[in-house]
Amino acid sequence: MPALTLDTSYLDWPFFEPKHRVLQASLDAWAREHIAPAHGADIDQACRDLVQQLAAGGWLQHAIAGSVYGATENQIDTRAICLIRETLARHAGLADFAFAMQGLGSGAISLFGSAQQKQNYLPPVAQGRAIAAFALSEPDAGSDVAAMQCAAELVASEEGGHYVLNGEKTWISNGGIADFYVLFARTGEAPGARGISAFIVDATSAGLEIAERIHLMAPHPLARLRLTNCRIPVSQRIGEAGQGFKVAMATLDVFRTSVAAAALGFARRALAEAMRRATSRKMFGQTLADFQLTQAKLAQMATAIDSAALLTYRAAWLRDQGKKVTKEAAMAKLVATENAQQVIDAALQMFGGMGVMSEVPVERLYREIRALRIYEGASEVQQLIIARELLKDYAAVTEPGQLIS
Repeated sequence: MPALTLDTSYLDWPFFEPKHRVLQASLDAWAREHIAPAHGADIDQACRDLVQQLAAGGWLQHAIAGSVYGATENQIDTRAICLIRETLARHAGLADFAFAMQGLGSGAISLFGSAQQKQNYLPPVAQGRAIAAFALSEPDAGSDVAAMQCAAELVASEEGGHYVLNGEKTWISNGGIADFYVLFARTGEAPGARGISAFIVDATSAGLEIAERIHLMAPHPLARLRLTNCRIPVSQRIGEAGQGFKVAMATLDVFRTSVAAAALGFARRALAEAMRRATSRKMFGQTLADFQLTQAKLAQMATAIDSAALLTYRAAWLRDQGKKVTKEAAMAKLVATENAQQVIDAALQMFGGMGVMSEVPVERLYREIRALRIYEGASEVQQLIIARELLKDYAAVTEPGQLIS
């Protein structure tokens, strides 16, 4: 079978600076040498090993912010994170997961943490000495954050006081192997989403337990957490009380765009596999690629990837210019994940029976892409976010009942 070739012409788009092109080329070369597409049965250990490898390669320095804490940049470079996730996803889904969770799990600290919190947690994340996790979802509060039930009660004392946390979190990536969780709980300053605060909860905290390990079709560490009278010092709260929803959404605005980038990585790998298959598979005296049906499908796949990439790197570029990207990030995640599912499905179809053999690349991609259409906001939720932002923008520039001519 011919060598796998990948189109990187998109790096010439004006969204990128020279440093981004160097980053992508360097990471791709490093990943070819260090990252295996498959992993053993012990997923927990595989993730720990990948965190160590990514740290040794210097890539986790991009997952945090603040050069004084070991970061590459003083602000999170969204385009860099997206390029890293896209490149890692193309090589191995679990490697992308390991990088992404170091960023998402510590992102709120990078964005809103105190100097002491940053000093305590960000260097270990960048050096691979601490594994991070982001604990927002609950059994009855996934996309509907306002339905959160996990509660944190403030108990005042002469020493500055502490919070007592009670409740559950579920679908928590890195649950069971994380050294700390950025966890959100209701503190009651206001109803709904406005009465939530963000906390750093060390995995060794008394009252925190792993209630259940959850197993997925594309395995990675996942768990349900239970908090029972878990005492957390006030100094472990991130930002102001009642500002947890703002902290969560700002963190997701960064990493939701990178989910789109991971989907791009999966889709690009699928297209490359499909091209190799189509040009080498002999059928009826010609290759699969000689059939017009195959050519039409390849054209659709390439177009779907480029349209998703344009939305993804527009959102990343805008955020790096300091713009609010709630709508743009939602558009990118929606289109990139849905398009990647279609591209991968088409690639698997070209492989025929071989496509459903366990651990064949397109089969592995088929399992890995499915969750991306759900986590960090399902596709249906992204549509609601986009519509909400459109209506908000419309109301800001028009009078009630006014028609725009």
